Amino acid sequence: MAAPSEKTKRPTVSGGENDLLRAAASLWRYMWPAGRPDLKARVLLAIGALLISKVATSIVPFIYKGIIDGLDGQGADAGLVLGIAVPVMLVVAYGVGNIIDAGFQQLRDTLFAAVGQHAVRTLAHETFDHLHKLSLRFHLQRRTGGLSRVIERGTKGIETIVRFTMLNTAPTLVEFVITGTIFVVMFGVSYLGVLIATIWLYLWFTVKASNWRIAIRRDMNESDTDANGKAIDSLLNFETVKYFANEKMEADRFDKSMARYEKSAIRIWTSLGYLNFGQAVIFYTGMVIIAVMAAYGVMNKTLTLGDFVLLNTFLMQIYRPLNFIGFVYREIRQGLTDIEEMFKLLDKEPEIEDKPGARPLAITGPVIRFEDVRFHYDADRPILKGVSFEVPAGKTIAVVGPSGAGKSTISRLLYRFYDVVEGRITIDGQDLRDITQASLRAAIGMVPQDTVLFNDTIAYNIRYGRPDATEEEVRRAAELAQIHTFVESLPKGYDTPVGERGLKLSGGEKQRVAIARTILKGPAILILDEATSALDTKTEQDIKSALDLVSANRTTLVIAHRLSTVINADEIIVLRDGEIAERGTHYRLLSQQGLYAQMWSRQREASEAEERIRKVANDPFVKRPVVPEE
Repeated sequence: MAAPSEKTKRPTVSGGENDLLRAAASLWRYMWPAGRPDLKARVLLAIGALLISKVATSIVPFIYKGIIDGLDGQGADAGLVLGIAVPVMLVVAYGVGNIIDAGFQQLRDTLFAAVGQHAVRTLAHETFDHLHKLSLRFHLQRRTGGLSRVIERGTKGIETIVRFTMLNTAPTLVEFVITGTIFVVMFGVSYLGVLIATIWLYLWFTVKASNWRIAIRRDMNESDTDANGKAIDSLLNFETVKYFANEKMEADRFDKSMARYEKSAIRIWTSLGYLNFGQAVIFYTGMVIIAVMAAYGVMNKTLTLGDFVLLNTFLMQIYRPLNFIGFVYREIRQGLTDIEEMFKLLDKEPEIEDKPGARPLAITGPVIRFEDVRFHYDADRPILKGVSFEVPAGKTIAVVGPSGAGKSTISRLLYRFYDVVEGRITIDGQDLRDITQASLRAAIGMVPQDTVLFNDTIAYNIRYGRPDATEEEVRRAAELAQIHTFVESLPKGYDTPVGERGLKLSGGEKQRVAIARTILKGPAILILDEATSALDTKTEQDIKSALDLVSANRTTLVIAHRLSTVINADEIIVLRDGEIAERGTHYRLLSQQGLYAQMWSRQREASEAEERIRKVANDPFVKRPVVPEE
C-alpha cells in the first residue's frame, strides 16, 4: 500500500457543505486506489451493476401499469386468450424485473466489498504507521484506550463514506433525472413541479437536521473515547487497583463517563426520530398532492387507472432512494465526525523528522560526544545546562546523580527522541540531526529500567531484537543472557506466553529477556538505562554479570541509580541539576569526598541493612513469634 507522495489535506466537518465536497475530494484516493487496477475494475463493474439495477427499477412501474390496465379491461378488444395472456406475461415480467433489480444490487455490494475493505486497511495502516512516527512527547501524553477507540471509529467511518459516496449518491441523482423526465413527458410540468418542490424541501430539512445532530454525535464520541480510555487504563493497572482496594472507585469513574455517553446516545436517537418523522411528513404531503391530482385525472378520463398506479409506484420508488439520500447524507456526516479525530492524528506533525538529504550513520568507532548540550522539555525548567563528555570507542561511561538530575534525558537525546536545544551530539563526528533515525536506532541497543514485553511468546520477544534470527541464534542469545536454562524448564519452553506487558515473568526474568533481545540485535552502541535499579540485590548481581558480557568491547553508556553497578566503568560522570558536578573513576571520586562519595555511603548503608534483614529472615535459629491458631 503506497502512501501518498505528499501530505493530503484532511477534511473537517465544521465548516458547512463545502467541507463535505472537500472531504469527498480528499477521500478520492481511497475510492480509486492508485496501483490497484483490479480494484478500479471492481469499482467500474459495481457502478455498471448499479446502473442496470436502476434501469430495471425504472421499467418495473410501466410493467405494473400494464398489469393494472390489462386487468381493468383495457386489453379486452384483443380477444379472450390474448387478454388473459398479456397480464400473466406482465406479472411474470414484473417479478423478473424485481429479481434483476435485487440481483444487480447484491452484485454491486459483492464487487465493492474488496474496495471498501481495502480503503479501511489503507487508512488503518497509514494511521498506525503515523502514530509510530510521532514524538515521544505525544505518546507520553496520550491515553491508549481513547486512541484505540478513535482508530476504530475512524476506520469504520471511512468505509461508510467511501461506500456511500461512490456507489449511491451519483446513481440516485441519475434516477431522479430519469423519473423527472418521465413525469414531464407523461403527466406534465405541474406534476414535475410538485415532485421537485417535495424533493427540495425533503433534502433541505435533512441537511439542516443532520447538521444539528453533528454536535450531538461529536459529544457522544468524546464521551465514548473517555469511557474507553478509563476502562483500558484501569485494566492495565489492575494490580494497582487491587493494592488500594479501589475497584468501586474505578467502576464509578467508568460509570460517570458512560452516563455522559448514555445521555448523548439518547439525544442521538431522539433527534433521529424527529428527523425521520419530519422527512415522512414532507414526502407524504407531496405524495398526497400528486395522488389527488392523479385521482382527479382518472375521474376526468385523462388518465387511466394504470397511470394512477404508475405515478404512485414511481413515488414509492423515489421515496426509497430519496430516503436513502437522506440516510447517505447523515451517514457521511456522521462518518466525517467519526474520522475527524483520526484525521487530526494524521495531521499532527512528528516532532523529530529526518532532514532532507539525511545520510545513514557510518560507524568507524563508534565514539559518542556530547558538546555543550542544553535541553529542556519546558522552557521554564531547563534539564541539561551545557553538558559535555565523550564515550570513547569500546569504553564504558556511566552517568549517575540524584533523581531529576537529567540522567535519563541523556539516553533519550542519544536515541533522538528529542533534539537538543543548543549544542550537538555526534557519533564518529556525525551530528545526530544529519543522519537518518532508522540507521541511528539500528546502531543502538537499549536495556531499560522498566522492561515491557509484548503479549506473545518468550521466543517472539527475544527475536524482536532481530526478526530474521534463527532459532539457534535466539537460543544462543538466551544462553548469554543466562535465561536459557530457565526457559527450558518451562513446559512450553520458548513458546511460553509472557502475558500482557510481560506480567507472567518476574522482574529479573524480564530483564534477562531484554538483555537477550539486545544481544541478538548486536548493536555497536549499548545503553543501560537504570537496568537493575528495580531489582533486589541478589538478582542485580546475577543480571550484572550478563550485562558485563553484553557490554564487553562495545561503546557503552550506563545510566545508573545503583552505584554498585558502575564500579568498573572507565569513567563516571556525576550530574547535579543538569550540570556535571564530578567526573572520574570510582576510586578517584570516592577520594574526593564529594557528591559521589555521599551517594555511595548512603547506598552502601542501605545495602548492608537489606543484607542483615535477609540473613535474619533465613536464619532457622532466630526465634519468631508464635501465631495462635484460630
